[in-house]
Amino acid sequence: MEKSNDDVPSLFIGSSVIPIINKLQDIFSSLSNDIDNHRLTGLRLPQVVVVGSQSSGKSSVLEALVGRDFLPRGSGICTRRPLILQLEKCPKGIGDNNDEWGEFGHLAGHLPAKRFYDFSAIRREILAETEREVGVKKGISDEQIRLKICSPNVLNITLVDLPGITKVPVGDQPSDIEARIRNMIMSYIKQDTSIILAVSPANADLANSDALQMAKVVDPTGTRTIGVITKLDIMDKGTDARNFLLGKVIPLRLGYIGVVNRSQQDINKNRPIREALAYEDQFFRDHHVYRGLSDRCGIPQLAKKLNQILEQHIRNVLPTLKTDLTSHLVAVEKELHAYGEALESKGEKGAMLLNILTKYSEAFSAEVDGNTQAMTTKALSGGARIHHIFQSIFVKSLEDVDPCEDLSDEDIRIAIHNATGPRNALFVPEVPFEVLVKRQIARLLDPSVQCLRFVYDELIKISRACEAVEMRRFSELRRRLEDVTARFLRDGVKPAERMITNLIDMEAGRPQSDNDKAAPAGTSSTRTWGVPSVSSLFASRVSSAGNSSKRHAAEVVDDFGQAPPVIQLENPQSVLRPGETDREYQVEIIVTKLLITSYYDIVRRNIQDLVPKAIMHYLVNHAKRNLLGTFIEKLYRENLFEDLLREQDEVVTQRRTTAEMCHALRQAVETLDEFVADVSTPSSSDSMDSLPKRSHRSSNSHSKSSGLNSR
Repeated sequence: MEKSNDDVPSLFIGSSVIPIINKLQDIFSSLSNDIDNHRLTGLRLPQVVVVGSQSSGKSSVLEALVGRDFLPRGSGICTRRPLILQLEKCPKGIGDNNDEWGEFGHLAGHLPAKRFYDFSAIRREILAETEREVGVKKGISDEQIRLKICSPNVLNITLVDLPGITKVPVGDQPSDIEARIRNMIMSYIKQDTSIILAVSPANADLANSDALQMAKVVDPTGTRTIGVITKLDIMDKGTDARNFLLGKVIPLRLGYIGVVNRSQQDINKNRPIREALAYEDQFFRDHHVYRGLSDRCGIPQLAKKLNQILEQHIRNVLPTLKTDLTSHLVAVEKELHAYGEALESKGEKGAMLLNILTKYSEAFSAEVDGNTQAMTTKALSGGARIHHIFQSIFVKSLEDVDPCEDLSDEDIRIAIHNATGPRNALFVPEVPFEVLVKRQIARLLDPSVQCLRFVYDELIKISRACEAVEMRRFSELRRRLEDVTARFLRDGVKPAERMITNLIDMEAGRPQSDNDKAAPAGTSSTRTWGVPSVSSLFASRVSSAGNSSKRHAAEVVDDFGQAPPVIQLENPQSVLRPGETDREYQVEIIVTKLLITSYYDIVRRNIQDLVPKAIMHYLVNHAKRNLLGTFIEKLYRENLFEDLLREQDEVVTQRRTTAEMCHALRQAVETLDEFVADVSTPSSSDSMDSLPKRSHRSSNSHSKSSGLNSR
């Protein structure tokens, strides 16, 4: 038969899971202060956050839960840094002096571990540690103080005491003190892994409680807020907090607990807390309203309720917490691996440098060839972009060009007139064709060179995208690699550009080669790539045109734009044009256009084929073949090892902090694994039915946007 909750000894309430969280907090609190908070995002640990205004009785409640005086007191803000208070129940010892002690997280590195058996010394250490961080003035800080108190008189609870909410700056407090305190409180209570302990004094207007108002902002349904109403014994006569304790004014799913605090006179006279607890118990027994609400009144009831709620809350979030810890561990291990090991000897540095240079060169070739493992499906990358430049930009642009678009019939007619001189043309003259087609072929140079520049830019982008992960450590090596690569690629551009220029010149020189010039009139000259030489088409025109047809095409191009020699006659009109009715040249115009278009298309196809080949040969493939050799020649020198592989201070720090974080996460995962058996059995407490369960899915999505309590 299953035992009821009343049969379970209080010693074992929450003893299975709350210590797990305490141990996790200890693990993460050991991390260096310079570890950024964003590294711990998503690892907010379950705990109870105590919220209340100044003089609301927060400190008295916490001391009553411990049963000892240990918190700083005085006017103004006494709690100026978050105090993480871990209460841990331990067996009663033989002697009274060794039953209770405190340990501070910031002193955990001391050997032997420093324990405080004098609780007034704990108060002094809290003050000293606070002043060490924020000075003796009344400023605040979000740097935590961690205090563990072990005692047979407490139940396992983890509490966070935060500065009290204040309205008006006092003394040398900063002018924005209220906003800063509220922001600090919100950073803790907005996380759904936090249980909010909202402390409100009964001698003030409870409906306007600062603590309850802030809790309602982040927990509008009241599913993770416990209300504590303090100072019930000093309410105005004839009034009581019954309706508040019953949740009739501001409903809370977790309910309210009413308590009686020590008065200032009791504190001044050092009245023991055990006497105050006895007075509280008697007060509730004697009060005609509160005696019927015994389950909602008193510090013992508050301790038990907090213990039970926190235990169930931890059980609800543990599966998600384990998942988050594991995923964080994987990510941090990957980051740590990227930093690599610190290099000591020249041999290690030489091996590392050669490895980086080789990886870089292999990654470059893989990007060009499309063999990279990190292939994207969203856009073209690497060699695919180069192919796109060749086919979709360069080739298409040339195909869209009409070689005669800037040549009107009138231009051709003028060229024919100029080529025939005073004679009538029996056939289509050769010289105007050469002049016009050379001008069109020359137009192919600019887009060809521009294509080369486009590919060069793409190779620069590829080189920057294929940096080895290890290079993040070495800024000087990265800079030198980028410099050597850029120079190497620029050197590859030069022969490619010369080759392109030569190709255009070769194509432009075809219409009339030296062999054609030497061939007798009327004979057929050689063919190039299956295309009949232009001279053979115009053999008849050679005899009629005389020496004018023998001039080199380049000279004709130069002469074409010049005015004819001045003849000493009467001044002609400023613009002379051939007659509009010259029909005898219409056939020649049509034939010239056809020849220009046909010949241009032949040249264009050759250029479309040869320019990409030239770029690939002189630039792209040259880079793939010789990049590593260039790196070794320029950079793989023993006298450069030290400079190239010198790590930045930031990298050294990041490796150290990442290693610390990795170690802490491993410990945390191992801790949870060790307690799997203990947490597998759910709590038998019937009072937990009111605590909402968190599904893995919802808690996981929220936890990834939160931070860690221990930081």
